[in-house]
Amino acid sequence: MLEIDNTEPLDITKKDTANENSSMLKGIVILEALAALQQPATLAQLMQITGMPKASLHRTLAIFEEAGLVAREPGGRTYAPGDRLSSLAMSTLTHDTVSAIRHSILRKLVADLGETCNLAVLKRGELFYLDRVEANWALRLHLPPGTVLPPHCSASGKLLLAFKAPEERAKLLENLPLEKFTHRTITDRDLLESELERIVSTGYAIDNEEYVLGVSCVAVPVRDAMGDVVAAIAVHAATARLPLNQAMEHIPKLKEASARISQTLS
Repeated sequence: MLEIDNTEPLDITKKDTANENSSMLKGIVILEALAALQQPATLAQLMQITGMPKASLHRTLAIFEEAGLVAREPGGRTYAPGDRLSSLAMSTLTHDTVSAIRHSILRKLVADLGETCNLAVLKRGELFYLDRVEANWALRLHLPPGTVLPPHCSASGKLLLAFKAPEERAKLLENLPLEKFTHRTITDRDLLESELERIVSTGYAIDNEEYVLGVSCVAVPVRDAMGDVVAAIAVHAATARLPLNQAMEHIPKLKEASARISQTLS
């Protein structure tokens, strides 16, 4: 008697697609873990976080390393975000749609305060201006978006250093050349450490003519959806027009703008 097999044939394509999707998702988890740890991670740490077998994790990391998404630290035992992943993160922050929203927030802040305001991040140990809106004053410091500054002599730079994880902050400070720009620049590492601790406890940072004489600045943190400090928003002006003590009166307005910018990061 002829029997008809009604069982469905094995869908190889569907199975392969499912495996591929699973691998991609696990790859994303690896990148998220490296970004969240804020310090180089060992293979054992990544295995614990991702739940991936050692062989699979090692293969994926090798692919990411070749693509520039992951970089092995000297010695080869730890992994960190690569240049390509860092560029991707920076491009996300400066994406046209969300950057336009952030720019409008800065413009309103400048209109309210009457002084130049900027949004900055730390990139490769330097302060990087993501956006900046100039006030309409003849006497002003011109620092367009894309400008980089040493972090130890700026309000935003010190603030972003202060909120780094302790180990990462220690490494950054250890290798940071504390160049003197004015007689007010902090060039002593112990004094700078004390200043960073003060920033963490107060929630704001100042530049008391530490980069350019006659120019002061006040900065507050911008946090992402996880509560991590990822950027700084600041106001700066000539001290002849806006003394530092008066600039500090703008902290509540800066915090309001920071909260609105944080919403663009969620």
